[in-house]
Amino acid sequence: MIYIRWSINSTPETLLDEGQVFDDDAFERPVETLVQTQFHPPIHTPTHTPTHTPTQIPVVYDTIKWKERQNAVREAFKHAWGGYVRDAWGCDEYHPISHRGSNLTGIGIGFTIVDSLDTLLIMDLKEEFQHARDWVARSLDFEQNGNVNVFETTIRVLGGLLSAYHLAGNDTLFLSKAIDLGDRLLGAFSSSSGIPYASVNLALKQGIPAHFVGGASSTSEATTLQLEFKYLSHLTSNEEYWKKAEEVMFKIDSLEKLDGLVPIYLDPHTGNFVGKTITLGARGDSYYEYLLKQYLQTSRTENIYLRMYDQSMDGVKSRLVNYSSPSKLLYIGELLNDEFSPKMDHLVCFMGGNFALGVTLGKTVREVKHLNFKQLEDLRIGKELTKTCTEMYFRTATGLAPEIAYFTSLSGPEKDISIKKFDSHNLLRPETVESLFIMWRLTGDVQYR
Repeated sequence: MIYIRWSINSTPETLLDEGQVFDDDAFERPVETLVQTQFHPPIHTPTHTPTHTPTQIPVVYDTIKWKERQNAVREAFKHAWGGYVRDAWGCDEYHPISHRGSNLTGIGIGFTIVDSLDTLLIMDLKEEFQHARDWVARSLDFEQNGNVNVFETTIRVLGGLLSAYHLAGNDTLFLSKAIDLGDRLLGAFSSSSGIPYASVNLALKQGIPAHFVGGASSTSEATTLQLEFKYLSHLTSNEEYWKKAEEVMFKIDSLEKLDGLVPIYLDPHTGNFVGKTITLGARGDSYYEYLLKQYLQTSRTENIYLRMYDQSMDGVKSRLVNYSSPSKLLYIGELLNDEFSPKMDHLVCFMGGNFALGVTLGKTVREVKHLNFKQLEDLRIGKELTKTCTEMYFRTATGLAPEIAYFTSLSGPEKDISIKKFDSHNLLRPETVESLFIMWRLTGDVQYR
């Protein structure tokens, strides 16, 4: 049980603002040692008023409550997994309403099963994991004459195999499958520029250009393969995986940018950008995410990625950050042919946690101890953007965020957020929860949890 002194306006955020952070160690200290000061409102204000007086000490961290919530998440996963096993076992995709499965190519390459291996391990679902492992051992076969998206296959199947290898105690089954897949995916890098094609034929090991924008590859897809290929190289001592992925980043670094910001398409033949659209949403998002994570992956030894990340975040702050009216919700807009647009995809919501991670580089805020002005500003932006992304949920009738939101900058009948008809769907995207999770781990602020 954890106790803190209560104020009617209290949230744990004050400790962060004062340079101190809630964490498990802090809660073990006597309550009198905690900072007593005015707190900011939480992201979502409780609808009830506490019945205790300010001198009482309520429980704010209830081990039993969080255990129950953890188990509820686990049961929700088991429910969804059970439907997949019953109706679509072995298929790449599951259609829960029609109770059927489908494959992206041939007999399927395990998109759902392989992508779920690490979750099964983390949730300690031993029986379900063993069932999935048996399928990988007996049925997963990449010798299929069909085209698959390089990005999706890398992050979900190659990444899933590598995660399972690590979490299962270096189970060589998963590494051998990852090597087989990695060798086939290398065919995507066969373009004259080294920029990977959008798709690859697994059997032929041959890259296939996209069927739009003149065969261009998405910038985010070409630059969101590096963590997986570099880790595979690390495990196998095969430098080819590393070099192919790294050359893409070197090429990007050599191109002209707008304050570190990049257009969302790349020509795999010339290696140049295509068009002028700049967004941290679809086709741009994970380029910025992987800059920071590549720097962290090799223990902060490759300064090129920190430089590219810092430059791009300066561009985000100077050109894309804006505020809505009347609530002044911070959001990240887009540039369409050099014109600012107040449009923000739900995909952008990863940036709340990413900004915070860029400040602490994986440490907690408490461990950083001293934050300079730039770090404080980035942390503020991360916190405010995370709040905005939760508001995208709280302000709808269903409690579900739209795929795309538009933010109003002038007073009028529309307040802060507007949703267009064809954007009013929710694809169960994880970015907001991702940022909440990262903010919780880095700040220790219970509101994010």
